[in-house]
Amino acid sequence: MTTTHATLPAVSPTRSMVVAGIAATAAASIATTAVAAAGRAAGISLDIAGAPIPLLGFTQLTAIFSLVGVVLAVALGRFARHPRRTFVRATVALTVLSLVPDVLVDAAPSTKILLMVTHVVAAAIVIPAIARRMSA
Repeated sequence: MTTTHATLPAVSPTRSMVVAGIAATAAASIATTAVAAAGRAAGISLDIAGAPIPLLGFTQLTAIFSLVGVVLAVALGRFARHPRRTFVRATVALTVLSLVPDVLVDAAPSTKILLMVTHVVAAAIVIPAIARRMSA
């Protein structure tokens, strides 16, 4: 009697990166929403110029911009000489730039800090998850 072993098709590095990016997007979306909810529960206002930010807004915007990061990673994986290094540098710079509107927005200082924390939380989840699956 002989046994045959089925071999699974190889998963491309790009596919692995995209799957990891989507999983990180989901985790970051949940995390930023949880941070915002915890801030609100602690008494931090989520109002900007007198209008409240809905919690779902944190989920949606985190998902949108994290998926933009996945697309950026795929593009850099194809066109950059050093995709991982370029991705990390670009996304860290974009994260820093994303803090500028938080500083300038018409909101309480505690709200501004909470918004900045959500950006950093999302970046801390998504950037490493994608970068570790990119070629150096």
